[in-house]
Amino acid sequence: MTRLTAEFWVSAYLRRLQLSDIPAFVTSKGDATAGAVLVKLNSLDGQACCYQRSFDLMSGERAWVVLAQGVEADVDAALAKQRSFDPDLWVIEVEDREGRHLLDEPGLAG
Repeated sequence: MTRLTAEFWVSAYLRRLQLSDIPAFVTSKGDATAGAVLVKLNSLDGQACCYQRSFDLMSGERAWVVLAQGVEADVDAALAKQRSFDPDLWVIEVEDREGRHLLDEPGLAG
């Protein structure tokens, strides 16, 4: 099965967020074709959650899982650590007081 490039997926994700009036920004641009993507959800109350895409070897499914959550500064530190390991990493910051990120919607979930 053909996989989407990271840049194409990020563009589509940002558009879906825009259509739902959810502000989002690329805070770190990674490799256009194969970079991994992390999504930081900033709830604008000092808290945040960072999601990464995971692959389940048993089922073959891809899913978004929590990498870090809690005080925003701690989540930012976890993101910085991931960036130090992977310079090709994309980081998308979503800002929504309601906690919407759309990662569980069809087409984005896996």
